[in-house]
Amino acid sequence: MKFSLAACLLAVASPVSGFAFSGQSFGRSSVALNAKKVSFKEDSRKPLVEGINAVANAVRVTLGPKGRNVVLERNYGAPEIVNDGVTIAREINLRDPEQNVGARLIQEVASKSDSKAGDGTTTSTIMTQAIVNNGMRAVTAGVNPVALNNGIRKAARMVSDEVKRVAVPISGIEDLKNVATIASGSVDMGRIIAQAFDKVGETGSTTVEESQTLFDEVEFTEGLTIDRGFVSPYFVKDDERQICEMMNPRILVTDAKIDNVNEIVPLLEQMVKTKEPIFIVAEDVTGDALSALVVNKMRGVLDVVAIKAPGFGQRRKEYLQDIAIATGATYVAEEVGITLDSVTMDMLGSAERIVVGKELTTIVNDGKQEDAIAARIVQIRREAENADTDFDKDKATERVAALGGGIARIKVGAATETELTDKKLRYEDALNSVQSAKELGIVPGGGACLAAIQDTLADTILAAMDSDDERQGAMILIKALSAPCMQVAENAGIEGAVILSKVQAICREKGFGHGWDASKSEFCNLMERGVIDPAKVTINAIENSASVAGLVLTTEVLVTEIPRYLSEAQKQAQFDAQGMGAGMP
Repeated sequence: MKFSLAACLLAVASPVSGFAFSGQSFGRSSVALNAKKVSFKEDSRKPLVEGINAVANAVRVTLGPKGRNVVLERNYGAPEIVNDGVTIAREINLRDPEQNVGARLIQEVASKSDSKAGDGTTTSTIMTQAIVNNGMRAVTAGVNPVALNNGIRKAARMVSDEVKRVAVPISGIEDLKNVATIASGSVDMGRIIAQAFDKVGETGSTTVEESQTLFDEVEFTEGLTIDRGFVSPYFVKDDERQICEMMNPRILVTDAKIDNVNEIVPLLEQMVKTKEPIFIVAEDVTGDALSALVVNKMRGVLDVVAIKAPGFGQRRKEYLQDIAIATGATYVAEEVGITLDSVTMDMLGSAERIVVGKELTTIVNDGKQEDAIAARIVQIRREAENADTDFDKDKATERVAALGGGIARIKVGAATETELTDKKLRYEDALNSVQSAKELGIVPGGGACLAAIQDTLADTILAAMDSDDERQGAMILIKALSAPCMQVAENAGIEGAVILSKVQAICREKGFGHGWDASKSEFCNLMERGVIDPAKVTINAIENSASVAGLVLTTEVLVTEIPRYLSEAQKQAQFDAQGMGAGMP
């Protein structure tokens, strides 16, 4: 016992964090915990605000059509030049632990806006900064932080309701193009995205992929797409294109592995009589069954193609059921009491056309199953809402797109890797903005919507508050509504307060929807000019900034770890000690 106690004491006294003694390694973590720093009152809030300002000041320069870029250093590879608020915010990590907590809080605001609406992260960040800075002055002056927070939240709800009320539904492809153009900062990107959304329709999906060219292009896939090809090259009809195309085929969908030809002979005999082509989707087709199909195909007795079922495990069954519903086939599986040898002609599905390649199969529906497909899409969307992971949600979205209208793939090309990364982020922002606009409609952009609401709704909001402290909170949020409009102007090189007052004056004179077009430095009707924002993005910016800023203002104690900085000699000694301990039995 004395021996082990001495060893522990020696380990604590050692200048390095690991110590090897008599074949055993004693770490500092086994005898002591990292110390914590506890800050109170003003000392706890001040570093939080400094951290928030550090992130917000880096992000705010990107807002508007004349916003600048931010360069992000990379440990490996070329630096990234980006214009995306949430990407910039996530990269910032401050040396001071207390300031870093503030940085993490504002990163949470940006991430929430990104996950809910896919855009508006810069607006959220700027509004959070404005609310926190003005709120800190009020708290320092003696206003009750809890009542202040309540006032901010109540005002945020009223402003959000007003944004919903004034929002205008999307009326056509031109509105989609304008939303995408504003979000991406590029007319060409806006045109490509609008073209993609118009082509795939309400239920289709649009994705962003890298291209090997220097140009951006859109590739459309119509019908139900399966990432599986023919199981044998002997099924190929068109040797030049290496595909098999079938017109009006019958379709067998099963989760069974077909290796015994006797199981499918009754069905094949019926198909030979009708002279109809047959398309088989199964877990696998091997052995005698595959040989029989190939021989009959090559002799011209039977026009047949077989592919393996897509996906794995439970997801494979879901894909097979999707295919069965889309084609009107009966899902053949032992779990539903149907075996292969009992399949009849009326259990087979149908399609207008099927194209089978080496690694991809496309089924073009014949339109007979529209009601069943619509019901299936509703079911899949409900599953997506209840999904636990983003991966499951993405897969559900892909299934809806495949069943509903098809998939548009935007192939992004660029001269350098840095430019490619920036363009992909812009495309993703614009796609999310268009999706948000389709949900809740559009409002005037450039910060004009919030600036107009600040001017018209202030008295109504203040009258709804219960106490003077709550009114102070409401005033702080109302004042913050002008921050995005002023920042857009400042990024364009013009005094923000001047533009704000003119925007509010023109709204009073000519009505809601007028404002300042920063790209052309003109006052105009923003809705007619196409300078618009999705209402959902604006609402999320208000709600998320009010939520986090209110919590910061009610902070009274901050607990952080005290960092330990090791010299190069200590780092080397620690490494040697760990290596020595690891190498002993």
